[in-house]
Amino acid sequence: MPRSIWTGAISFGLVTVPVKLYSAVQKKTVRFHQLDADTGVRIAQKRVNPTTGEEVPYERLVKGYEISPDRYVLVDPAELEALEPVKTRTIDIEDFVDLAEIDPVFYDHPYYLAPGPGGAKPYRLLLEAMAETGKVAIANVVIRSKQHLVAVRPQGDVLGMATMLYPDEIVEHDRIDEIPDADEVKTTDKELAIAKQLVESLAGPFEPEKYKDTYREDVLDLIERKAAGEEIAVQPAREEEPAAVPDLMAALQASLDQVRGDKPEKTAPAKKKAPAKKPRAKTAKAG
Repeated sequence: MPRSIWTGAISFGLVTVPVKLYSAVQKKTVRFHQLDADTGVRIAQKRVNPTTGEEVPYERLVKGYEISPDRYVLVDPAELEALEPVKTRTIDIEDFVDLAEIDPVFYDHPYYLAPGPGGAKPYRLLLEAMAETGKVAIANVVIRSKQHLVAVRPQGDVLGMATMLYPDEIVEHDRIDEIPDADEVKTTDKELAIAKQLVESLAGPFEPEKYKDTYREDVLDLIERKAAGEEIAVQPAREEEPAAVPDLMAALQASLDQVRGDKPEKTAPAKKKAPAKKPRAKTAKAG
């Protein structure tokens, strides 16, 4: 059973909703340790002064902010502690906004909120009110000495909470030089029509269970086979040559034809055959 990682309350107006915070994801990344190839012993990471070659004890460590190459402003941990936000243990709602107004690029890490002791009814009330109004709560909260901007929204029968990035952390797309200006590249009506048909042909409901991390599965399979003593023949890596840019219209039409060809055609149900008539029994003639 998951364990809560934070307890507090949602605060909006004069209403307080006790809640517990749970992580909504469990990363499946395959992690490796660094070992000595000769002995198989795990390598220890040490804090070493590159000038003297000596290991630096923890109590001598200070934080430094680099302002230019090899120039640092030293900051004492006590100075940072004095600036830490007050741990109020409340998710302070600032605004309610429409979900469609939030660009997904702002979302960072997802969590679930469950009601704390005595919070079942106000929790349910807030969840239903937000679901019926279609609103998302934008709030501030301090977790582990760090202030976060968060979005709280109903997800079925649970309140979800996602930490968010601040606007100055988002890289604006207009800073990317390779993106062409809309006035520089023109598409034809025919190209757009076929592209829309291709999109519609590939459209369908979002089914997350369809998608697999095939690389992680291959790595785990490799580890399992090696642990069982199997010898693995390593194939030399080959780099794919960049494909030539095809004729756009031809590529669109070929893609559309391929998608249509992959989908089974609907056939009319076969007509039921009428049952065969039984032959009449022959009767003997009277003598």
